[in-house]
Amino acid sequence: MNIRSLTRGDGVVIGAAVLLFIASFLDFSGGPDCSAVGPAYAKYCEAQAQSTSYNAWDVLSVLMSVYLAGLIAAAIIAVTRMLPQPRKVIGIDLGQFGLALSIFAAWTAFWAIVDSSNAGAGLILGLIAALLLAAGAVATPLVPALQVALIGAPKPQAAAPYGAGPTPGYGYPGAQQASQGYGYPGGQPAAGQPAAGDGTAGGAAGAAPAGATPAAGTPADFAPFWFAVPVARPLYGEDGSPSPIAELAPGTWYLAVEQRGQALIAQTQDGRRGVLQDTTGIQRG
Repeated sequence: MNIRSLTRGDGVVIGAAVLLFIASFLDFSGGPDCSAVGPAYAKYCEAQAQSTSYNAWDVLSVLMSVYLAGLIAAAIIAVTRMLPQPRKVIGIDLGQFGLALSIFAAWTAFWAIVDSSNAGAGLILGLIAALLLAAGAVATPLVPALQVALIGAPKPQAAAPYGAGPTPGYGYPGAQQASQGYGYPGGQPAAGQPAAGDGTAGGAAGAAPAGATPAAGTPADFAPFWFAVPVARPLYGEDGSPSPIAELAPGTWYLAVEQRGQALIAQTQDGRRGVLQDTTGIQRG
C-alpha cells in the first residue's frame, strides 16, 4: 500500500471519521430541560437527567448503522485508495461499496435526528460528521481540488558524486594529495610504485596494478578498475562462505582485480579480497 496515493478528499473522509468516532461518546439525548422547573424540582430534574444520559454505544441499532458504518466506510475508502489496483469482493468494487456505505450512514443519521425529540450533542455532531464523510466520498472523483495528493512527494536531492565532500573516499579518482597508498588513482604513487600513466599500479582507471595477474576464469581482456557501489552491498569470501566478510559502502572506491562470471573479486582499503555478487549499477572510476 502507498500512503502517498491518498488525496485531499480522502483526508476529508478520514477527518470526518475521526469526528464521528468522537461523537459516538457524547450524549445521545439532551435530557429534560431543568431550567424551566422551579427550585423545588431542580434537584429531582437533574438527577433524572443524569439517569437518562446515554450515548451511541448504548443504542446498538444507531451505533451500527451510523457510527460504525461511517468508520468502516472511511476505512474501506482509504485502504482502497492506497492499494495498487482496485479490489473486488464477490464481484463488488470495494471503493464503490465504501461510498455507498458512507451515504447510508449519513441517511440514517438524518432520520435518527428527525425522529429524536431532544437530540444531544452526540447525535448532532454525528449527523454533521456523517454528512461530511459522505460529501467527501462523493465529491472526490468530481472535484479536481480534492484529487490533489494529501502528502506531497519528497523533493529530489542532488546526489553528490562518490567521494565528494571534505573527505573523499578511499581511492577517489582524481584526488590530489601529496602521498597516497598503493594503486591510488589520480594521486601520487607510493614508494616503490610506478608513476601514473605507465600502465601499472597507480595509473588511470583500468590499468593493472603491479603484481596483479588474472586468475582462472577471468576474461583475458579484463583489466582491474576502480568502482563504487550505489548502495551498501556485502562482500563474500572467495572460499564460498555464505557469511559476508565485509560490506562495501557508497562513497568509497574499491579495486576490482578479477571477474568471475557476473561477479567481481574486489579488494577493500585494508587489503581484504572477496566476491561482490551483485554488480548492478556500480560506477566505474
